[in-house]
Amino acid sequence: MTPDRTDLTEGLNISRILTGLWQVADQERDGRQTDLSAAADALQKYAQAGFDTFDMADHYGSAELIAGKMLRREPQAHAFTKWCPEPGPMTPEIVRAGVQERLDRLGVDTVDLLQFHWWSFEHPAWLDALRELATLKEEGLIRALGVTNFDAAHLELALAEGIPLVSNQVSFSLVDRRAAGHLADLCRERNVRLLAYGTLCGGFLTDKWLDQPKPEDIPDWSRMKYMRFIETAGGWDAFQAVLRAAAQVARKHGVSVSNVASRWVLEQAHVAGVIIGARLGEAEHRTDNLKLFQFSLDAEDHALLDAAFARTQPIPGDCGDEYRQPPFLTASGDLSHHLSQIPSVLEVETDDRGRRRAFSGSKWEPIAGYCRGLRDGARIVVSGTTATHGHDHDIAPGDAGAQTTYILDKIAATLTALGAGLGDVVRTRTYIVHEEDVEAVSRAHGRVFGAHPPTNTTFVVGKLVGDFRVEIEAEALVAETGES
Repeated sequence: MTPDRTDLTEGLNISRILTGLWQVADQERDGRQTDLSAAADALQKYAQAGFDTFDMADHYGSAELIAGKMLRREPQAHAFTKWCPEPGPMTPEIVRAGVQERLDRLGVDTVDLLQFHWWSFEHPAWLDALRELATLKEEGLIRALGVTNFDAAHLELALAEGIPLVSNQVSFSLVDRRAAGHLADLCRERNVRLLAYGTLCGGFLTDKWLDQPKPEDIPDWSRMKYMRFIETAGGWDAFQAVLRAAAQVARKHGVSVSNVASRWVLEQAHVAGVIIGARLGEAEHRTDNLKLFQFSLDAEDHALLDAAFARTQPIPGDCGDEYRQPPFLTASGDLSHHLSQIPSVLEVETDDRGRRRAFSGSKWEPIAGYCRGLRDGARIVVSGTTATHGHDHDIAPGDAGAQTTYILDKIAATLTALGAGLGDVVRTRTYIVHEEDVEAVSRAHGRVFGAHPPTNTTFVVGKLVGDFRVEIEAEALVAETGES
């Protein structure tokens, strides 16, 4: 018996259990060296057993090199990797160099699936990168293009820009059920598949932890990360309720808790596969994982699990938010310092009255004599903002909801450059051309401001300059200390 398979896209048939290589980085920390040949031997056993789809990234230690050695022995296997550049200009040369490094490390001519990660959507170069990646796909350097840790709004924006995305890799488990929300609806509508990681919560969603006390010492990065998820979802007692429900379902079907956890995710219609990590040379669970395809969850099973879910707290925000805003649910914890180092795309000038002005570089700013945002003491005002980027490239033509997402990112970047944040906004004014766009624009506005709503006035106008469907301006007030 081998794992079930699915077509991720035309010509790319994959195992529905992907072997994740994130833990290679953990095994290599503190300067430890991996025996590449021995590790490739271990991967080859997976491929020969039908687990021939492997997931890795540019920062997973030697994972790409190990996979490259294995691919030379098992060329039918699939190597999916990620490119996670630091935010900055994404010129064609920079993007091509990032992809070429993946090709060189894997020793292939084409990356089967190149997945793109971006740290902060306030920096707009992510769209430049995706457009160039789409070009490299047309050239044949990339077979299929995906993203990782994108929320529904930015996935929708990328699709509205015509980026040919086939997948989004996100956290999805019995503990973290965010991907069953709006992202699921979007994926079904736009035929994008999810690759789910964290399905076993770093090994916590297994029989080993049933009715066990909370661990005091967590030695590996994976469990450090997923303990943060467990704490955010209500703590160890709430987690044990989920684990007990999964164990009851497992006993009924004669399978393991991890089988139930993975099966629940796999049965979501928009999920192509689950990524189950492997500590090469240390722990292998291929035989047990095959049981995933020997049973299905019925209504009684779902009722038991749903009752346990009700005892937990939803993970806040949307998929990927854990990398961009509190609560930071990562192995290293708080990423505020990292995010604060991301360079701004705006230039800030201070005049002789102490006023600070942020400029985006638009050709219209010097022509019309205005700035993107102005700070005078505690008050910040942001000019009417439309979905334009770079040399006045119009973003998501015809899609008001996607335009609003991009506009609010631009406003957020302006506020950040002036020492404030979205939580400081006290008023927005929204101008739309078509009344039928009110709901899409409102939902995008609510996604950003729902936790700290400002006042708002929305106008339906006859026309905006250009072909834009929406324009937004904002006002903020910050504490006298100056920083938000």
